[in-house]
Amino acid sequence: MPTYMYKCRDCGHRFEEVQGFHDDPVQICPDCGGQVQRVIGNVGVTFKGSGFYRTDSRSTKSSAPSAPKKSESSTSSSEAAPAKKDSPAPKSTGGSSTST
Repeated sequence: MPTYMYKCRDCGHRFEEVQGFHDDPVQICPDCGGQVQRVIGNVGVTFKGSGFYRTDSRSTKSSAPSAPKKSESSTSSSEAAPAKKDSPAPKSTGGSSTST
């Protein structure tokens, strides 16, 4: 059965009450008889299994981060690609002409 936390609106008294899910909420303060409201608190969460921690996704080979490698895209285009040779324009062979 869950434990619910209540707080009195009149006197500020806080108390816990063990109730079932289908039980009606407490409406009267046991100290002063004033109205109470249910207080929502933190819920304890437990993560079980792999994948929840920072160390689960890392390899065990190296613990220090490696320096970024220099990529080829950072080099100038003249260094990365060889220069193209100028090729002469194709010559016209005169084509075929028909005379009638």
